[in-house]
Amino acid sequence: MEKIYNPKDIEERLYNSWEKSGCFQPNNNLNKKSFCIMMPPPNITGNLHMGHAFQQTIMDILIRYHRMQGDNTLWQVGTDHAGIATQILVERQIYSKEKKTKKDYTRNKFIEKIWLWKKKSHDIVTKQMRRLGNSVDWDREKFTLDPDICKSVQEAFIILYQDKLIYRRKRLVHWDSILETVISDLEVDHRLTPGKKWFIRYPIIKNKQFLSNEIKYLIVATTRPETILGDVALAVNPKDSKYNQFIGQFVMCPIVNRIIPIIGDEHADLKKDTGCVKITPAHNFDDYKVGLRHKLPIINILNFNGTIKQQLEIYDYKGRESDIYSFFIPDYLKNLDVLIARKKIVSEVEKLGFLEKVQKCDILIPYSERSGAIIEPILTNQWYLKTYDLAKLAINAVKEKKIQFFPSQYESMYFSWMNNIEDWCISRQLWWGHRIPVWYDNKNNEVYVGRNEKEIRQKYNVQNDIKLVQDNDVLDTWFSSSLWTFSTLGWPKKTDYLKVFHPTNVLISGFDIIFFWIARMIMLTMYFIKDSQGNPQVPFKCVYITGLIRDEQGNKMSKSKGNVIDPIDMIDGISLDKLIQKRTKNLLQPHFLNKIQERTIKQFPNGIEGAGTDALRFTFAALASNTRDIQWDMNRLKGYRNFCNKLWNASRFVLINTKNHCFSNFTIDNKMLFVNKWILIECNKTIKLYRNALDTYRFDIAANLLYDFTWNIFCDWYLEFSKLIFKFYSEKDIYCTKNILIYVLELLLRLSHPIIPFISEFIWKRLKDINNEKTIMLQSFPKYNNKIFDEEVLLNMDWIKKIIIFLRNTRNKMNFSRTKLLPLLFVNIHPKKEKIILENIFFLKKIAFLDKIEILSKNYNKSLLSIKKIIDGSEVIIPISEIKDKKIDLERLIKEISKIKSQIFSLKEKVLNQKFLKFAPKNIIFREQERLTNLKKTYLKLCEQKKYFHKDFKKEK
Repeated sequence: MEKIYNPKDIEERLYNSWEKSGCFQPNNNLNKKSFCIMMPPPNITGNLHMGHAFQQTIMDILIRYHRMQGDNTLWQVGTDHAGIATQILVERQIYSKEKKTKKDYTRNKFIEKIWLWKKKSHDIVTKQMRRLGNSVDWDREKFTLDPDICKSVQEAFIILYQDKLIYRRKRLVHWDSILETVISDLEVDHRLTPGKKWFIRYPIIKNKQFLSNEIKYLIVATTRPETILGDVALAVNPKDSKYNQFIGQFVMCPIVNRIIPIIGDEHADLKKDTGCVKITPAHNFDDYKVGLRHKLPIINILNFNGTIKQQLEIYDYKGRESDIYSFFIPDYLKNLDVLIARKKIVSEVEKLGFLEKVQKCDILIPYSERSGAIIEPILTNQWYLKTYDLAKLAINAVKEKKIQFFPSQYESMYFSWMNNIEDWCISRQLWWGHRIPVWYDNKNNEVYVGRNEKEIRQKYNVQNDIKLVQDNDVLDTWFSSSLWTFSTLGWPKKTDYLKVFHPTNVLISGFDIIFFWIARMIMLTMYFIKDSQGNPQVPFKCVYITGLIRDEQGNKMSKSKGNVIDPIDMIDGISLDKLIQKRTKNLLQPHFLNKIQERTIKQFPNGIEGAGTDALRFTFAALASNTRDIQWDMNRLKGYRNFCNKLWNASRFVLINTKNHCFSNFTIDNKMLFVNKWILIECNKTIKLYRNALDTYRFDIAANLLYDFTWNIFCDWYLEFSKLIFKFYSEKDIYCTKNILIYVLELLLRLSHPIIPFISEFIWKRLKDINNEKTIMLQSFPKYNNKIFDEEVLLNMDWIKKIIIFLRNTRNKMNFSRTKLLPLLFVNIHPKKEKIILENIFFLKKIAFLDKIEILSKNYNKSLLSIKKIIDGSEVIIPISEIKDKKIDLERLIKEISKIKSQIFSLKEKVLNQKFLKFAPKNIIFREQERLTNLKKTYLKLCEQKKYFHKDFKKEK
């Protein structure tokens, strides 16, 4: 092995050899249990982020762990077409290079451009996966727009439609006016923004004598005055004694002069603003519900691009077109952007005398997470999936523990959403994605659902003179992802892979997509996939929810904030210039450019130094606690890089000292050296705890166990003990120690392989002197041996280690040379402890550089100048009076006394100073007084030591 550990020299080369040899594939041993993980398919929109790397590391740890146990293991890999995100990026790229939009192309030509971009982006993503060490079955890689996946998605839609679970309806949706598509309510980012509230008068049209003559109009507060154009009613609370007299009457809507009714509805909050609310069902979700309750008309005022329409679209409460109303839009508002129209409407309302007042306030404004556009609720025709019955099955699966969440607290989040689930809008107004398998005829407006036009014509006997047009919309990206656990295994065909690997074992995901993906996967899988008895099959048995990786300040990582770190940059390193360039490329919101540059320069003035894949993976494992938020720490990454270096150097030591050694099997017996027996027991104990940590998804505990055993037990203690054995012990003991060094290191490498695969493989091959295709990942994982355990050995070694640490600390405090021989006395020692000392007296003297070890009775000379400590009930004494070089030590002591005396004098002056006592904060005064007290105690203690030195000198004379 090379002297210096350089991960770049080994990682890519090793991965290529693994992939080439086919060891990532299932072993197809049907006598062994199967173990399968479906990788959540990352989007093809760019680089993998920290969340991907974190979760994929956790998955790979489990996959390697189960592969080493001989399980028939499959890690299914794939990528997602990411409909909205991909289309945004390609559209912007086209505009940047060609100054064209997608509307300058036919649908097919535009999709061709996306496929070209997909190839390049896909290669980047899969290269990153390889650099992370992901041991996935690349031969089975899938893409959500692969032909076989498309067939699965199409089949699922057709079945759900035929079973009357999919329907088309005109409803209010969240509309992105930049992308011109509906988006999920889960993709809406609500931001508290400074804004204004306009109080507008609606004149009352009186037709009853008993109405109050004092109230001539109702005042309504609104933050969106432009929606006046779509008002269909004013609502007051029936319990409102001031306004309930007007229920059933009418008001005139300003600007458009529309006569609209006053209705009674509890949606009107008595305590909020004026108590009156305007009802605009086409542009507010709460108003839409009120409109349905009162069977109010629905007036759409907006185009899909966010401008005011030229002509209003009017529907009845069921969403059917209506011509019973003849409302209009003023010419000066037509085709205006919403915000410009707002200003003109406010100006006109004020001019007409209908503006009561304007009030500043904070408003919760909905923004599209994808484009940054302000979301406008709009009435559109969309396809929906009924979810009520599907959700009941999915809820019971978790209640009955067919699916378990880790940590368990996420079950409540799952239940909360599932119990209040609404029908899923599955259509999107995009070109990139799974086109909805629905055709319409141009003659009878019939709807046909099928696999293709030819099949539809044959099945429904549609003549060739009738033109069929396929629906332009595509399915929500999450629809195809929801079929992922079984579509990737060949469904709707009944494949062997589907039989062997479904249901899968565990899903690793973030809490932020429990609703987007996990819940929907459970619903659809249980509907489509049945076991041999015809019972619904779950997609996975366990869901392990990871925390969200945040930056070092605790902020969410996002491209717009400029705090995203590419995991590959931490592996290979990156310069500052290249890091800035990467963080600012393809920004969806370019106005963040300067802030991102400043942040990057401040955070990484010298760029990022490469740490290697194993160090990054170890960091992820160590951070994988049960917390919801995980704060990234670059210092921990450096620390685990040092850990890899420590393992490397320790392995070099073993290889050098066991060169040409002929290893032979051994058993623990009484003839074995105590320290050798101890390391074997420690190693065995670590295996048990480590396996238990992995089995219960406590990757942080597993990482800490591995770190502690490797660094604190094997390297810091046992390797030091072995050096002593090589130097002073018999050939038989040396031979046995070499056996144990090789044995423990080999076990340690197999134990650590799931977390740090590259360095463990590289060292293991050197240790085994292997140059062929044999790999550590196909070796058996270490098992706990209940015969190799002795609690007393562990306790006794722990006691000896404490004694050695006490001696080392004493040397440091007393400025004794590291190799200076010290005397060591034991008083009041238990017979069992005495036996341990006597059995290991030679070892203890050599490792701790001791002149002598004596076990004294209770009647020893307590006046001896000494340093004492009670360690596990035994009194341990270092008699300073017996140490040589007393003159030097006395000189050192006198200097120390003089120094402390000077500090006491200076501090005394300070704490007695009246100005200090008057103006200094109380905590500072207290701290300085406490410091003075401690210095006095130290001074008296040192003076006492000085007396003993003088007594000893007199005796010698």
